[in-house]
Amino acid sequence: MALGLTEEIVVIGGNKLHMMKGGTGDPLLILHGAGGNRGWLSYVQDLSNQFTVYLPTHPGFGASDRPNWIETVPDMAAFYTWFQEEQGLENIRAIGFSMGGWLAAEMAATCGHAFSKLMLVGAAGIKPQNGEITDIFIITPAQVNDLTFYDPKQAPEYDQIYGQTPTPEEINLGERGREMAVRVCWKPYMHDPRLPALLERVKIPTRIVWGRQDQLVPLECGELYQKAIKNSELVVIDNCGHVPQIERPTDFVKTALEFLN
Repeated sequence: MALGLTEEIVVIGGNKLHMMKGGTGDPLLILHGAGGNRGWLSYVQDLSNQFTVYLPTHPGFGASDRPNWIETVPDMAAFYTWFQEEQGLENIRAIGFSMGGWLAAEMAATCGHAFSKLMLVGAAGIKPQNGEITDIFIITPAQVNDLTFYDPKQAPEYDQIYGQTPTPEEINLGERGREMAVRVCWKPYMHDPRLPALLERVKIPTRIVWGRQDQLVPLECGELYQKAIKNSELVVIDNCGHVPQIERPTDFVKTALEFLN
């Protein structure tokens, strides 16, 4: 496990935020997607060998409180810039996955000193012009899982994450997270109409990473992010779905470390 791995509760504006932290080196903030915090997986461990990783569980997910005032992803972005101030974590590296990528993009667009480098992985937040972002709220969690992967057999931790029968507590926490995701992502669905224009403010090094066969958030969205953020680069991982960090962890960690270092 990571050097000095801890789980702690930090209090921001009177609200408890559950956070895992571990590793060594400069801080790296990881923002999870709408499926919730999957914990200290192998890609996190690999990154923690070179960075001190901060892995919070978003408000309304898992063991974190749900502030009544957080009703949109921009609201959550405001919460996290507050978190950064309180924790002394401004102007740091960050990776955002899916909804967490949207969250990171909002933070970068509205707070110029939030990040020093930014990775967006399969990020929601921009409405595609040709395809569409799959509506994960009208299908079952099992159907979402099926659409998440190009080939689950190549995901080393697939059985560990998805193969166990969830406990009643895990089911309840999953439903709680799903409710929060609906609350902040529903209208308009999985995007912020202002965001493409606001991203012109982002001047930091940005790498956008996408699985070519992403069936949840189409590659077109990655291309739109690259177009909106000046001097950003798009890295496409072949034979990969929505979660390259889980499906192709070796390739993902390689491109992440190459960029973040």
